[in-house]
Amino acid sequence: MRSLLLIRHAQASFRSADYDRLSELGEEQSRRLGAWFAACGNAPDLVAIGPRRRHRQTAELCLAAAGLTRPLLQLDGLDELDHQELLARLRPDLAAPEDLHRALKQTPDPHRAFQALFAEAVARWTDGDHDADYTQSWPRFREQVLLALRMLAEHDAETIWAFTSGGPIAVVSNHVTEAPVAQTFKLSWPLVNTGLTRLRLGRGGPSLVTYNAWPHLERREDQPLLSLR
Repeated sequence: MRSLLLIRHAQASFRSADYDRLSELGEEQSRRLGAWFAACGNAPDLVAIGPRRRHRQTAELCLAAAGLTRPLLQLDGLDELDHQELLARLRPDLAAPEDLHRALKQTPDPHRAFQALFAEAVARWTDGDHDADYTQSWPRFREQVLLALRMLAEHDAETIWAFTSGGPIAVVSNHVTEAPVAQTFKLSWPLVNTGLTRLRLGRGGPSLVTYNAWPHLERREDQPLLSLR
């Protein structure tokens, strides 16, 4: 059975000046994933990554821990949406990262406050009324993700690992299950860092096998390693 494993990147540096790098927790998540792959005897024929540093770092640490060496195929369609632009269009007063961090600090729960703000920004981006406001519109983003899916599905590799972000995973999962497009990002919010979503690549097209699994972090002692952002 040909398969495509979509791997969400490990935890990045939330509330840092440089979000696009793994935190220490994210580095450990990546290594745990690689060790789990090694224990299971799993190895890919092809490894694809998005263009962000957090995608590449997650892939490199995971492969090293698994004892594997593979070239990395970078695909723009595995990139995440531009959360900074989305937030800036919704709240121009929070366009600068330092202004956003300052505002979040004043809330009782910065993670919850950010999620509420981000969900509102995504809703504006996807409502179809503001496409001209964005460098990349929601229809264009979705089109790019599905193009990457087609490229991977048509590749002759039997087993493919793709290190990406929550947005592309949500788009792909929504597409292959034929769910309403307007509900796409409901599939993004629960995704854990280094979570695994597996697709079967059959003659009838890709189909969803598992969504957002984290077998490498399921032991009781591993619970502190679980994160959503």
